[in-house]
Amino acid sequence: MFIEFFKICFCMVQLIFGGLLAFLLTFYSIPVIIKVARVKKLYDEPDDVRKLHVKPIPSLGGLGIFIGFMLCLLLTVNFSIVPEFQYYIASFLIIFFVGIKDDILILSAIKKFIVQFIVAGILIFKGNLVLTDMQGFLGINQIPVIISYILTFFTIVVITNAFNLIDGVDGLAGSLGFISSVIFGAFFLMNGNLSYAILSFGLACSSLAFLIYNFQPAKIFMGDTGSLLLGLVNSILVIKFIEMGSHFDNYPITAAPAIGFCILLLPLMDTLRVFGIRLIQGRSPFSPDRNHIHHLLLDRGMNHRTVTLTCSALSVIFITVGFLLQGIGTTSLIVGLLGAFFIGIYGLHLTKPKVSMNVVKSERVNKFQVKEERFRLISLLKREQVSAVDED
Repeated sequence: MFIEFFKICFCMVQLIFGGLLAFLLTFYSIPVIIKVARVKKLYDEPDDVRKLHVKPIPSLGGLGIFIGFMLCLLLTVNFSIVPEFQYYIASFLIIFFVGIKDDILILSAIKKFIVQFIVAGILIFKGNLVLTDMQGFLGINQIPVIISYILTFFTIVVITNAFNLIDGVDGLAGSLGFISSVIFGAFFLMNGNLSYAILSFGLACSSLAFLIYNFQPAKIFMGDTGSLLLGLVNSILVIKFIEMGSHFDNYPITAAPAIGFCILLLPLMDTLRVFGIRLIQGRSPFSPDRNHIHHLLLDRGMNHRTVTLTCSALSVIFITVGFLLQGIGTTSLIVGLLGAFFIGIYGLHLTKPKVSMNVVKSERVNKFQVKEERFRLISLLKREQVSAVDED
């Protein structure tokens, strides 16, 4: 009895130490990164197309997240218990160098995609990270080996890109990454899987420290270095959650694929929806536009902070509903969540605001709000022109 209690206390100390280390390292490294970025002029420059910031802002915040997260893993995880973590670390390093290069020198989408494919291969064939059971989704349980590899490749690449593409508003990607990693970490911890709990909470604590500097008005962006890392780690967490969910000792999950899906629903479905729109229009799925959910909310007069809080609240609601309704089965729950998501998107399109110019009464004009309003009006005017051409 005493030995068991000692083990629990040791695990909790290890977890708290890891999370605190990740938070403090990220928190204290970001001001240094901001200072260096200003000296070396490593900025994300504003433009008149999609970016809403009015002055150059450093985009190397992902470096701070990476530092805190990696040292947390290296100093707290027992790699002899989880040998697959060595391949996780290798994949994190690869995605880090790709992200940092893209943030400084710009990397083409196809090159980033190729690297993501290589990383997925390392995780699948060396780290043995494979989806093998759909647990009744569409009547499917065990998956043939080839199909499981293809499905896992697709899952890793899509989720990695999902966090990268939804990083368009101050605090949004970091907030969604924080929420998802906390949920995954809580279930791994409650079911005695300390290593994956550290993986989850280490990312959550690093993300939380970064958010202190990233909420509107942002002092720094996470860039591809941070968003790709967030997506990759969450892809690992959701795959392990789905594979282990029904086998959890203390809190088994009866519809693990559906619960994993609802935890990542917002970034995942937003990315798949936008990819689908671009492909239907005959464009590259990686071509830029303003069709993401945060763009739709910005076009309705919300500022960055409101958009982030709204999307975070929606994510929590989806997760709560998923856990409460998991008894209806994997297929029914996923179909219901998809229906709710697309009904919400359709509602946003139905409530398209009329083009109007807001009167600024204050003599002190907020440049950020003026530019945000200007982009919103330009977007609305373009849509009105397209609608007029279609009607003709």
